[in-house]
Amino acid sequence: MRTFIRLAVVIAIGFMVAALASPAGAQTATNKKIKQAPVTPISDIAGGATFQAYCSACHGAGGHGNGPAAWALKAPPSDLTLISKRAGGQFPFASVRSKIAGDEVIAAHGSREMPTWGPLFKAVDSSTSVAELRLANLVKYLEEIQAK
Repeated sequence: MRTFIRLAVVIAIGFMVAALASPAGAQTATNKKIKQAPVTPISDIAGGATFQAYCSACHGAGGHGNGPAAWALKAPPSDLTLISKRAGGQFPFASVRSKIAGDEVIAAHGSREMPTWGPLFKAVDSSTSVAELRLANLVKYLEEIQAK
């Protein structure tokens, strides 16, 4: 569980990196630092809100893999708007859910840089059913943002 929280911290801190970056963009990737912070719960369980709170630091606000913390990862984050395209035109709901939950390991992530959000949602949500609903809503949101 400690590893999950440490990995999630990197993601959550991406927001802090974006907030601390100077408006003129004077900071470069070589002098940026990601600080660790605990994963904080959000009350909104909508897929879009969950994505913005927990995923956009790496995957970007639009899901294109260009979030403010993306530079710190060993492998660039996936463009989540192309999941259906990579899967032959059909959105693989169960597979995406499994990857986010941590049931399916993603080889490109090597040591699993992407946190397994299933246990983290269960740790911060009021009940397992809320965590499961948050996960389902997140996957539905990803299905909605697929490139046409």
